[in-house]
Amino acid sequence: MNRTFVPLAALALTAAALAAPDPAAGPVLAPGEIVAAAPKADWVAIAPPDLLVMDLTPDAKARPRRVVIQLMPPPFSQGWIGNIRKLAAAHWWDGLSVNRVQDNYVVQWGDADGEDKAKAKGLPAGLASLSQDDYATVAPAQLSQSQFVNFSGYSEAFDDIVKGWPVGINQDETMAPAHCYGMVGVGRDMPPNTGSGAELYVVIGHAPRHLDRNIALIGRVIEGIEHLSSLPRGTGALGFYETPEERTGIVSVRLGGEVAGLPAYEYLSTESTPFARYADARANRRDAFFIRPAGGADICNIPVPVRRVK
Repeated sequence: MNRTFVPLAALALTAAALAAPDPAAGPVLAPGEIVAAAPKADWVAIAPPDLLVMDLTPDAKARPRRVVIQLMPPPFSQGWIGNIRKLAAAHWWDGLSVNRVQDNYVVQWGDADGEDKAKAKGLPAGLASLSQDDYATVAPAQLSQSQFVNFSGYSEAFDDIVKGWPVGINQDETMAPAHCYGMVGVGRDMPPNTGSGAELYVVIGHAPRHLDRNIALIGRVIEGIEHLSSLPRGTGALGFYETPEERTGIVSVRLGGEVAGLPAYEYLSTESTPFARYADARANRRDAFFIRPAGGADICNIPVPVRRVK
C-alpha cells in the first residue's frame, strides 16, 4: 500500500527519540505537563451546537450526573448525526434510560421498550434511513493532507489521528473512526439494519476495534464518563438490565446550544507542536517513574486532550 499522507515530522520514531534525555535540555515533562503548558493558540474551540448534553437522574447522594458528548465533524457519520440532532431537538430521549452496562465493553441507552412495537416510543418525523454503504468510511480526497497526523511509528501501520479523531486506515486507503475508550456509537439490529441514532452506546473497556466499519461512531464523551462507566453491570445477556428498577433514568438530552450555563470546551490541535510532544511522551515515557520508554503506543492510548475553557 502506498501511503499518500503527509506525516508530522516531529512524530517520527527514531533512535534519538528513544535516547536518554539530555539533562541540559531541562526537566523531562510528563504528558499532562506538556498539555498544561500548551499555549492558548494551539487549542481549538468546540462549538456548542456540536455538543450533546445528557443529564441523568441524580445519584444516591442526590448529586447531578451530566455527560457531555462531542459530535464528530464532517465527513464522518453525518447521516446518523443529522438524526441525532433531530432526536435531541424533539427531546426524544427525555424520560428514557440507560438499559445496558456490559463489563469491559459498552454502556447503552435509549428506549427500553424499543423492540416491542406496541410499547416503543415513536420516533420524530424526518429521520434519515441509512444503508451499510453510509458507514463512516471516507476517502483521503475528502480531507486535506494537512488534516493528517501519522502515527505509523507508534502503533498499527494504518492508524492515524484525523481532524482530531482516531481513525483506522483500510487497505484501500479509506478510513473509519476507531472504537477507542469513550467513543460513542449507534446501536443497531442485525444487518441490513444500521440504526437510526436513537440507541446510543459508549465504549467503557478495552478498545473493541472489531466494531470499526461495522457500526457508525458519532462522537466521544469529553466530560462525565464516570457517570456511565461506574454504573452497576447488567445481569442479563449482553449486560442488559432485567428489571426497570435497575435502569438509570435520563432526565434530558439537549444540543449544547440549548443548555444554559454550559461551559466552553476546547481540544488541543493535533497539528500543533505541543500535541506532537504530548504524543511522543505518551508513547515513550521518560519522566522519573519510568525505567524504559515503550517505543510505541496504540492509537487509543493517545487520547486527544480536551478541557474546559478557563
